Amino acid sequence: MTINPSVTVSEDEAAAGAAADRRRWIALVVVCLAMFMNALDGSIVNVALPDIQKSLHFTQSGLTWVVDAYLISFGSFLLMAGRLGDLVGRKKVFLAGVALFTLASVTCGSADSQSLLVASRFVQGIGGALSSSVIVAIIVTEFPSAAERAKAMSAYVFVAVGGGSVGLLAGGVLTQALSWHWIFFVNVPVGVATLIAGTFLLVDNVGLGIRQGVDWFGSVLVTASVMVVIYAIVTASTYGWGSAHTLGLLGLALALGVGFLVLESRLARPIMPLRILRLRTLTGSAVVRGLLVIGMFSTFFIGALYFEHVLGYSPVKTGLAFLPQALAMAGMSAGITAKLVGRFGDKAVMYPAMVLAAGGLFLFASAGPHAAYFPRIFFAFLLMGLGAGASFMPLLRIGMSEIPNEDAGLGSGIVNVSQQLAGAVGLAALGTIAANRSKSLVVAGHDMVGALADGYRLALLIAAGCVVLGLVLSPLLLRTSESREEQQEHIRENMQNPEIQEHLAL
Repeated sequence: MTINPSVTVSEDEAAAGAAADRRRWIALVVVCLAMFMNALDGSIVNVALPDIQKSLHFTQSGLTWVVDAYLISFGSFLLMAGRLGDLVGRKKVFLAGVALFTLASVTCGSADSQSLLVASRFVQGIGGALSSSVIVAIIVTEFPSAAERAKAMSAYVFVAVGGGSVGLLAGGVLTQALSWHWIFFVNVPVGVATLIAGTFLLVDNVGLGIRQGVDWFGSVLVTASVMVVIYAIVTASTYGWGSAHTLGLLGLALALGVGFLVLESRLARPIMPLRILRLRTLTGSAVVRGLLVIGMFSTFFIGALYFEHVLGYSPVKTGLAFLPQALAMAGMSAGITAKLVGRFGDKAVMYPAMVLAAGGLFLFASAGPHAAYFPRIFFAFLLMGLGAGASFMPLLRIGMSEIPNEDAGLGSGIVNVSQQLAGAVGLAALGTIAANRSKSLVVAGHDMVGALADGYRLALLIAAGCVVLGLVLSPLLLRTSESREEQQEHIRENMQNPEIQEHLAL
């Protein structure tokens, strides 16, 4: 019998190719698991905030640290983490991030003091930054074909957006059925499974070497600056806004911020090259996006406290109350906004969307201590979800409209970092303002529930004002000297960059 060796070789190659194809699709599941864990954590905590406050005796303004500690470290280390992946290998950075996030989740769940929980949340944010920053680079490497990469990125964005909605329900169920500690412990089996699967399934790239330089000091400076600002805001209710304590801390934060900018101007490989800040549409869209984020972040923090402290909702009912907003945002992000932008243009979609978001905040602010959920609060959250979901993509596209294609990933990263840090500072300010207002009303003789409701109302009105301010400033901040054709060409080029999709998801 004659054996044709070419047939055997061909069959072996086909089998090897099929095995490699299975491996990379399973590897996609692995990195999506990590993203799901990060997205889940972002929303699951909000529902449990009132229980955490009671258990660990947080003040209302101090409670903002539970959210802000994560936002600050995540935002501050995101750009540096991406650079680290290029230098030492993305698989190593991804697995280190998942391990750190998982270990920090254990200490968060075990926390029996305010300081331990806040410190653990800070470490959790670093782990989230490490793992999230390299996921898109891993997907690009694993899926060189444009068609397959598009499918993989769609799955990634779906998981990132859907995780937030799942977190709202999971947070309510776990908190009510067990305790708030379990909203963190639930990350452990997911993290362990991701670590084991990632070790065997992910293929590492050859890093450039740590000698190429990592801007550690820049990340530390910007982190310290934002943390000092927030500490000054949170303690201002105790010391006074005009006190030497508060003004001194704000001065220190300003000095750290200036030091960061000076350092970035002198380094060969800074985490934030200052040349990128000369692009008006990038910086302008970051400002507008930051004001929008201040309004949207406040609804989860203030809303959770309002539902449980004022309306007496259970954790599960609180999670369900947020669903119209979460589902509307997920639906708009899943493709509806992209179609609207394609047909009507970025600003034609963004302006009405921001009006919807502000309208939802004003409507929510008008709900008093005895408000029924339907129709007022339901439609308030629906409007906020539709408005936010239809605003973020146009703002990112506008921000990308002047950026050279080679800097697209960096530009979208800076927009995302500014979003995280603006949300952290805004949340601290609004939480402190609400707490101070409620405290003054209680001292004046008002009942506690009414005082809390009035404090939350004031914070929500200011949040709505921030969105309106962003809307008013948009025509001025988003002007450009480029022609419409040049802008559209930049947007077409840059939106093909997978890192843009990553920052839309984040």
